[in-house]
Amino acid sequence: MMTTPSTTDRTTTSRVEIRGFGAGDGPGLVEAWRRSAPADSITPDRFRSLVLLDANFDPEGLRVAVDGDRVVGAAYAVRRLTPMTGTNLEPEQGWIPFFFVDPATRGRGLGRRLLTDALDWLESHGRTRVDFSSYTPDYVLPGLDAEAYPEAAGLLESLGFRTLYEAAAMDRGLVGYRIPEDVACRLDELTAQGYRFATPCDDDLVDLFALAGNHFGPDWACTIRQCLAAGTPLDRIVVARDPSGRLVGWAMHGTFDSVDERFGPFGVLEEMRGTGIGKVLLHLVLERMRARRAHSAWFLWTGEQSPAGHLYRKSGFTTTRVFRVMRREAAR
Repeated sequence: MMTTPSTTDRTTTSRVEIRGFGAGDGPGLVEAWRRSAPADSITPDRFRSLVLLDANFDPEGLRVAVDGDRVVGAAYAVRRLTPMTGTNLEPEQGWIPFFFVDPATRGRGLGRRLLTDALDWLESHGRTRVDFSSYTPDYVLPGLDAEAYPEAAGLLESLGFRTLYEAAAMDRGLVGYRIPEDVACRLDELTAQGYRFATPCDDDLVDLFALAGNHFGPDWACTIRQCLAAGTPLDRIVVARDPSGRLVGWAMHGTFDSVDERFGPFGVLEEMRGTGIGKVLLHLVLERMRARRAHSAWFLWTGEQSPAGHLYRKSGFTTTRVFRVMRREAAR
């Protein structure tokens, strides 16, 4: 995300200083974020959860621009200090999950200074490949919404970032929701064949983490583990087992920031796709969300042309935002 100075980066002798994050910066940083990106604002709680409590947070990587005692911008650079799985610290990989510049300070090249400073910091730690933003599991947004932040897109491209792929965010209303008749029939058919759909018990989590981590990525398992450790109830999850007892899929909500209306993550073994299991899981969770008085369901990250993207659209979801996941490779 975020907004940036104008595309005309005038050379400046600004008195703005850029330095690492220090004690006392948080409140001013959150306020500056709110002024800079009101459509993607943040609370002190979310900032603490997504940044300060992140196991990979290094205060020197959060580059803060200050004018006197006023925070006027920031760019967050992060690299893995704790492996997502095993011992792999992804030694060449870094991320910039967000940057922003206060509207009153734009047009003087501060956005470029912040990003260049963040990239230099990552390079000083050996990170030659940098993604915006796609940092998991603690991402703010999947990538750049170029429609909302066109100046940011121009600035990132001028610094060598190129689009890797796009992630779609989707929403659907749940007022008046009920499970479609064809889905209810398919649920009955699968149940008669020996498939089981249920809230997992504690012991089911072993298979769930294995399915998510081995077939969808270690960040998926990490995300589920984190939310359950933070107290998310098990009834936010529905798992599917085939007649042999193998866990073949799951769907959930309330995973991120305990927001009940946020759907996902959601996955079905590739070999089981096309059987209707995914559609049943999706609607069983939507039914639970509606029972908890959710008025809508939304998520931030899917491929519009992926099998999941097609399933979401057939289930009433529409695309609300498109994010560019961008990458910069340093010259060798």
